[in-house]
Amino acid sequence: MRRGDSIVSKIDWLTILLFFLIVMLGWLNIYAAVYDENAAQNIFSMSLNSGRQLIFIGVIIVLIIVMLVVDFKFYDTFAFAIYGLIVFLLIFILLFGREVAGSKSWFEIGAFRFQPSEFAKFATCLAVAKFIGGTSGFRMDQLKNQITLFAMIGLPAVLIILQGDTGTALVYSVFILVFFREGMAPTLLILGVSAAVIFILTLLVENHWYLYGGIGLIAGAVILFGRRSTKRIILVVGGALTIMLVIISVDYVVSNILKPHQQNRVKAFINPDADPLGYGWNVTQSKIAIGSGGAVGKGFLKGTQTKFDFVPEQSTDFIFCTIAEEHGWLGSFVIIGLFVTLLLRLIFIAERQKWRLARVYGYSVACILFFHFAVNIGMTIGLFPVIGIPLPMFSYGGSSLIGFTVLIFILIKLDAHRGQVLVH
Repeated sequence: MRRGDSIVSKIDWLTILLFFLIVMLGWLNIYAAVYDENAAQNIFSMSLNSGRQLIFIGVIIVLIIVMLVVDFKFYDTFAFAIYGLIVFLLIFILLFGREVAGSKSWFEIGAFRFQPSEFAKFATCLAVAKFIGGTSGFRMDQLKNQITLFAMIGLPAVLIILQGDTGTALVYSVFILVFFREGMAPTLLILGVSAAVIFILTLLVENHWYLYGGIGLIAGAVILFGRRSTKRIILVVGGALTIMLVIISVDYVVSNILKPHQQNRVKAFINPDADPLGYGWNVTQSKIAIGSGGAVGKGFLKGTQTKFDFVPEQSTDFIFCTIAEEHGWLGSFVIIGLFVTLLLRLIFIAERQKWRLARVYGYSVACILFFHFAVNIGMTIGLFPVIGIPLPMFSYGGSSLIGFTVLIFILIKLDAHRGQVLVH
């Protein structure tokens, strides 16, 4: 291992600039989301989410300095230990955690609360990167490696589901993209995407016989016009029957496994107009707020939908409504552009790594950020069900902000040492 040039000169300052632009614009919009012109409160008031978010911003600045000072080999050496600690906390919280909004995901010590599931993301990224990058002769096509990796991402996901936070657990599905990048056959990726499409179609199509008929026609065409061998026919028929069983199981899962509030989210996704004053309220009001902003918006602190609290959770899950209403399509485009630029930069950073651990970690970070960004905005405009995940670095919340900060700045620290090639 050789020492590189000055670490300061190796730090990716463009990524840091994009990060803080998003954080500070988020802080301004958190204030706009809770602004009350009749109350004598300013953006720094500790009684507002904006004031409390400013404290969290101060915390992450200190945290960033510490993370950049710590030896980068720390993240390699203690990757599994950090993962183990977070898994322990996820188990511990099932016994002693506090339930908030239907999820038993919080530790509360006096006025201090934190959510371990937000920290489980970077811990899992580190553990996955350590296993892939630190295993001599690692091959993604080996079954034992695939089983180990899916167990590593499945354990925290299952524990988070047991807490009642299905939305956060779904984030772990994006690791399949990382595995695909590292050499996994596309079969599992195709199966995963197909399963998601089938699930959504099952929800949207009321008469399932149409789906059964379509599957039967496709299977018949494949058998009729393809190479007809006994093995191939068995595989096609077996696949078609499996898909039909999945369709049958969707109704059971929605009706018997999902909790009432989760069932309402599914109903709102299928048809929010069916009950606009009930389970469809959030999405309906979100669309109204976004559409009312027009091209350039109503102006900062001028949003009427925001001002009169028509959209619940507007400083957290639905903060994109504030952007669209007060700054219009133009402001929305700027925010989306910042996120897309950050995502592209993270992929660029990941791809230039010589150390496999750093590359895998970089892609894990990019995939998690993409999931949060796409799903959060998608659920505010009705493209995805409301699953309660924040817009990264933008939504109000200390655990979320700290979690994403650690996620990104570990990568920045590893990237700053990209000239130092480690041989395992």
